[in-house]
Amino acid sequence: MKLAFASLFGGEDTYEAVLDKSGIEEQPSPEDIAFSAEVLRGIAAHGDEIDAVIDEMAIGWRIGRMPKVDLSILRVAIFEMLYREDIPCSVSINEAVELAKHFGGERSSAYINGMLGTLAKRVEGAGPEE
Repeated sequence: MKLAFASLFGGEDTYEAVLDKSGIEEQPSPEDIAFSAEVLRGIAAHGDEIDAVIDEMAIGWRIGRMPKVDLSILRVAIFEMLYREDIPCSVSINEAVELAKHFGGERSSAYINGMLGTLAKRVEGAGPEE
């Protein structure tokens, strides 16, 4: 999420370029590097589709006015939910909500939880209102 957030400001879409400019000092494991690089590439490759989902579900908000932290969290979670079959939707939602609690605004976690919960119902084949 931190790298997705940093990429919003630097225009970079590769893991190495964003990491260099992000100021993140932790030493990630090779597995973390591979996963993060895949997520950043996936967000870049599917950005239009991901943002269309956000636009559709973000009632009363436009992407340009959405807090950048929330937008970054949503992009990562939606990428995982739509394009990573090895990650259950519930895991992506839980991680996104925890990130929102830590990095987002006062109501970010509830907003993100609601949006991703609605998307999970769609992805998992449930009706829009159950």
